Amino acid sequence: MDTAPTLIPAGTRFRSEDITHWQGKNPHGTDTTGQPTDSRTLEQALTEADLLVSTPHSGAVIPEELAGYLAPELTQRLQYDFSDVATASVVRRWADIDPRIVAVINPHPRMVRDPNRAKPEDVVQTLSQAIERVAQAGKWNPVDLSGVDAIRPVTFSFFPILQIPEDHEALQKLCQDFADTAEQGLGVYERTRDELLERLLQIRHAAATPGAETSLSFLSFHDTMNTTTTAQGAVNVPRKPEDRLPNVVALSNRGDQRGEARTEEDPPSMNPQRLRRLAEAHRAAFEVASADEVQLNTPYLGSQEIIAARERFSDFHHRHPDSALLTDAVQAEFRREYLHGQAFTAQLHEPGTSWPQEDPQQVEFLARACKAAWDRYRG
Repeated sequence: MDTAPTLIPAGTRFRSEDITHWQGKNPHGTDTTGQPTDSRTLEQALTEADLLVSTPHSGAVIPEELAGYLAPELTQRLQYDFSDVATASVVRRWADIDPRIVAVINPHPRMVRDPNRAKPEDVVQTLSQAIERVAQAGKWNPVDLSGVDAIRPVTFSFFPILQIPEDHEALQKLCQDFADTAEQGLGVYERTRDELLERLLQIRHAAATPGAETSLSFLSFHDTMNTTTTAQGAVNVPRKPEDRLPNVVALSNRGDQRGEARTEEDPPSMNPQRLRRLAEAHRAAFEVASADEVQLNTPYLGSQEIIAARERFSDFHHRHPDSALLTDAVQAEFRREYLHGQAFTAQLHEPGTSWPQEDPQQVEFLARACKAAWDRYRG
């Protein structure tokens, strides 16, 4: 079995329509009852949708243009472990069966640049700081990359991803190559995500009437494993207790563990009461054994995508103070072990260099549960 990193063929340029998904885009798709879905245009889908779902970290396959920068230690398992690859198949299938969502899926891995981090004004300087911190910590040792992790030279297990040039001119070339390559996929994702949110905002605003609840929600969809990887590829090193996800999902709005504001400077991106209602809907739809399997803002508060959406919504309401439209942005961070299931996770706990195959039945269950959760929330 070939366990080298998998690559997107050189010259591949994604289009907005390649990475946007909705029910009816595929005329041969099926809904939750297994019946064929009618064909719909994106414009038709946008008029019915009240939820935009993004998957900023779903891409795992690396553009071939960047292959020359990859560290020799990088295996397929390390490559895929550094992504939220399960989110792509779940959200794509969710979009197939739910007429009230539109989804946009990032085709590029976060190593190109992380769209859930603020874009650095000076990529060379930011990457240089990250490299310096890694060098000071020593190869394979833990290092804090807070604030400089838009392009990471190491994985979350601190394994090398990139071979970093030692001179400034070569480092500038690396950054330029990354920037050029990003425009073939990551940049398309960011522009598509923002354009779809803007279009939905205008459509929902026009449909909003006083006295009738009309809403628009933005969901940034992620997964994280509660273990990290050994040098042998076994994803079985427990994270610190404070870094572990609840058994199913953490829903985040930049608030506290009840979704309420922590500070005036960093207000909730989703109304706290509605966030708690969404959590209850997830507990019911995913049939959790105990309430704490779905938690709020634990361990993550939510990052750049929901912050940016919050600011866009705030600006909208400032310009339209009388609008009856309710707007929310929320991050869902699912525990990867839960998304993949026990058999898949057991394989990852063993040493290896390859990535196991997804279970289509598990993907189907998760997509239907996501739809059921949001249906309950709306209801």
